[in-house]
Amino acid sequence: MIRLYNFDELKPEEILNRDIRAEKNVEDVVDAIIADVRARGDDALKDYALKFDGAAIENLQVTQAEIDEAFAGMDPYFLETLRQATENIEQFHRQQVHKNFVMNDRPAEFDWAVQEATAKKKKDFSKVEFFTYDEGLCVQCMHIGPYDTEPETLRQLDAFAAEQGYCPDFSDTRFHHEIYLGDPRRTAPEKLKTVLRHPIRKIE
Repeated sequence: MIRLYNFDELKPEEILNRDIRAEKNVEDVVDAIIADVRARGDDALKDYALKFDGAAIENLQVTQAEIDEAFAGMDPYFLETLRQATENIEQFHRQQVHKNFVMNDRPAEFDWAVQEATAKKKKDFSKVEFFTYDEGLCVQCMHIGPYDTEPETLRQLDAFAAEQGYCPDFSDTRFHHEIYLGDPRRTAPEKLKTVLRHPIRKIE
């Protein structure tokens, strides 16, 4: 069951303090399902639809008539919510093109985060800044695994850039960057996710 939140009635901490980690057994089940779908494709999807939903599906393609019927019976408010969600997602990902970014339309939430961190960690976070940093043209990839295996991924990253006609462009203002998406205290080394990024320029 998916819990629905009314954002206007919530305090920021009710959303931001949620535990979003999955239990180990849940991750293992999901990983197995994903691997099965990758291996067997639509046949696996049909089997899981029957297993989990009791639905025997022969054709996975939704017809235009079914789409029109679904739209006709949809609550207008819910439809508008979906459209707004689509717009928000598109706006979010447009910010990912060739630059670092922070999406936050509520500066008060940044101040709240600083205050919470200060209270919980008992450290001075008064020097933390909120800003947008434009890094310029870069190449990046997702490294999955322990940190000490990053060099091989970086070699593949640079090789890919070279194949596209680009070379590294390190300088006093352009650096190698890593963005850590996993907590090494709670995540197995082989499942750690790290975004690796190198500045590049066109080979002349």
